[in-house]
Amino acid sequence: MTSEPSGLEQSGIEQSDKIERWFGSWRGAITLYLVFAGAYLGASGPRLRQHSQYNHYVYLADGWLHGRLALAGPPPNENDWAKVDVLVLKDGRTVKGTYGGRGGPADRFYPLRGKPVTIPESDIASRSALRYVSFPPLPALLMLPFVAIWNLAFNDVLFTALLAALNPVLLFLLLQDLARRRLSRRSVVDNLWLTAMFGLGSVYYYCSVVGQVWYTAHVVTVAGSIGFAWAALGAERPLRAGLFAGLAMAARPTGLFMSVFFLFEAAVATGAWLPAPSPEIPPGAPAGTVVTVVEGSRAARRAWWKRFRPNRAFATRLARFCAPLVAIQVVLYVHNWARFGDPFEFGHRYLNVMWQDRIQRFGLFNYHFLSRNLAAALVLLPRILSHFPFVKISQHGMSLLLTTPALAYTVAPPAEPTRLRAPLWLTVLATALPSLLYQNSGYIQLGYRFSLDYMVFFMMLLAVGNRRISRLWKGLIIVSIPINLFLAIIFDRAMEFTYDDSFFPHGFN
Repeated sequence: MTSEPSGLEQSGIEQSDKIERWFGSWRGAITLYLVFAGAYLGASGPRLRQHSQYNHYVYLADGWLHGRLALAGPPPNENDWAKVDVLVLKDGRTVKGTYGGRGGPADRFYPLRGKPVTIPESDIASRSALRYVSFPPLPALLMLPFVAIWNLAFNDVLFTALLAALNPVLLFLLLQDLARRRLSRRSVVDNLWLTAMFGLGSVYYYCSVVGQVWYTAHVVTVAGSIGFAWAALGAERPLRAGLFAGLAMAARPTGLFMSVFFLFEAAVATGAWLPAPSPEIPPGAPAGTVVTVVEGSRAARRAWWKRFRPNRAFATRLARFCAPLVAIQVVLYVHNWARFGDPFEFGHRYLNVMWQDRIQRFGLFNYHFLSRNLAAALVLLPRILSHFPFVKISQHGMSLLLTTPALAYTVAPPAEPTRLRAPLWLTVLATALPSLLYQNSGYIQLGYRFSLDYMVFFMMLLAVGNRRISRLWKGLIIVSIPINLFLAIIFDRAMEFTYDDSFFPHGFN
């Protein structure tokens, strides 16, 4: 004999049904966009009055419109522009590269291509420099029509905030699709909590409100990663998945590494990979349902390295995935070659920055940088003071477990096994590794911004894990929102709440 729900319970059920219906329609998507756009524009505040001081992509788009790859003149500042020295020699030759400045003799010349040579000052007739934007160009391409209208006055802060508001909407729709595919048992309300966790309770918040070349790149990359993850599910749309992986790479090179997820999905979908037995989630099963794992075939129980058997269907989907990805890479490589004589050089080797010495000493990527970057990502905490401003945050950022404490649930055991858990974790690790080995921690930042390269996959892990979003979980999300709102308000505007230090192993930031 079942008891009828009480009036309060009935009211809660009706309210939940209304939310389900509203956010299951186009009206819900518009509502979400307006909420997040309001949050980002509001936190941007006075920044919206003009473009940011580091609007590199606007300069890149303006150069294209005028048939240039380099800036027309000196840059507006000296922050992260690639500098190529142009020497006209007395024997009539013109050479391009770096003259001095790499830890060697002052008269040592490092050409764009070839081995270093010594060029005495007495052999130089004249010197000049070309300045380039040293970042992958997709955000500049998106800005191109607007720069054609407003020229260098185009407001990258407004552009970034309005574009950023799309990503939480797209993430919500992706999470809903996981539920539709029965890969997740999350309700609409659950997915709204996860969307709020990403859009307001993570470093995505402050990266969405300041414009600036680095943060605009993150916003565009997140859009690419959502499109990729959605298209890669079941490897059903390999062309689209390859396109979005390529577009993500065209904003941040780490986007290439998310391809790991498609490889696993294609292998499972085509039978090239025999996964371990996993449970089937009954349609409409309530939270807390006990799911029985049905034993698979003997082949499915083999050691993981014996389960991979490539076949023609797998090769076909992989080829379709690679076609747009390779095409985009070719365009990027041609763009690089035209500027630096090297298809794989985006320009970071020519950055005119104070830590050029460590780049020359260790390269752009090195195990030497791992300890610092792991610290910035996981354990770096703010200083607590007994006087104003009471808290000071390192300009290397804060631990992810402080900016988004609910991420701790990604390592908690899932409510039931899921075939996506291992591929998602491998995608996170593959995408995170380049940044963890990179010469820069993300400095200057208030939270570990490089985590945005794989934050979408973290959110998918939380969705498919199907652990109940408990009061504690919701409390952690709620606490993270004012933390990240505070970061969004003070970043680059109230820097008395930050401090500049060096915990780098050999004393360089």
